[in-house]
Amino acid sequence: MRLAVLVIGLLLSLVTGAASLAPIPPSNRAALIHERLTEANLNRDHVMVVAHRAGWKKGGTTVRAENSFAAIDHAVSTGVEMVELDVRRSQDGVLVIMHDETLDRTTTCRGKVAEFTLKALRSCQLVVEGSRRVTDEHVFTLEEAMLHARGRILINIDNKLEPEALVEVADLARSLGMADGVLLKLAVWNAERLQLARDIRRAIGPEIAFMPILADDAVTEAAFVDRTQSALGAPAAELVHWYRDASQPITADGGPLLSPLARATAIRNNAHLWINTYPITDRPEGMVAGGRGDYLALKTGRPEDVWGFFVDRGVTIIQTDEPEAVIAWLDAQGLRRPYDLTN
Repeated sequence: MRLAVLVIGLLLSLVTGAASLAPIPPSNRAALIHERLTEANLNRDHVMVVAHRAGWKKGGTTVRAENSFAAIDHAVSTGVEMVELDVRRSQDGVLVIMHDETLDRTTTCRGKVAEFTLKALRSCQLVVEGSRRVTDEHVFTLEEAMLHARGRILINIDNKLEPEALVEVADLARSLGMADGVLLKLAVWNAERLQLARDIRRAIGPEIAFMPILADDAVTEAAFVDRTQSALGAPAAELVHWYRDASQPITADGGPLLSPLARATAIRNNAHLWINTYPITDRPEGMVAGGRGDYLALKTGRPEDVWGFFVDRGVTIIQTDEPEAVIAWLDAQGLRRPYDLTN
């Protein structure tokens, strides 16, 4: 019965897919999203959704080029709050959008991104992984991506460069009038790394949203979560709940980072708890979510065992490869509130 309900929901999302052709929402949408991001305690009745690699999949199938303008536009049209974009650098020092170190998987070119000038990268057309369908988009810069998203949706920066590059990203966002349009982050696992995060936090400025990434192979106590969130003034903490062996049972409690105490520290610091349910290529399903990944929700027809499991433990931001399905389920549970775009 539950599977049938999920299938019906997914079919309805296909019918409403024409929403991707709907008018672009007013330019104040990003500001409203930023407000919900930075005021977690006022918005715990609304679960925010982040489209991994800007939203490139549907039902487990790659349907658009990752990190593309088409993906950004689709994410906006479906109500997603943030798109994740991966940042690298061209040979001539320009920040560009690309997930892999090489161009092979996602473009018509071959070779390392860092060995191509921006001019050369312009000749690399984005392709849809799997089918290798060539799109009409080419590799673009971070600045171009920011301008394309500006006012419509937030950008969650996945920095593939040295940590200090985040300062450059922040300066770019500020120069474009997008200080409230990006979210920067850094993995933190000990006191030394926390100090680095604090230094970067000071360098990028308080108006730029910045959060830690905390993984439970190193961070096992809620006290460290508390100290990190407090030190950084972070609006969220991205949590990684490792699941390294497919023979082990999926998580039953969410681990130490999703304990009642960790949830209490998030409330104390006015911060969101963030979980990633997307898969990682050639790794166990749900590897970063205790085995509770998108595929499990779709395969079993029990999204409550995945997205619902984390919401029950205080998660208010979900990064996923299935944003349409997640939003549809959250809507059905009364866990989404519309944005007032009339003011």
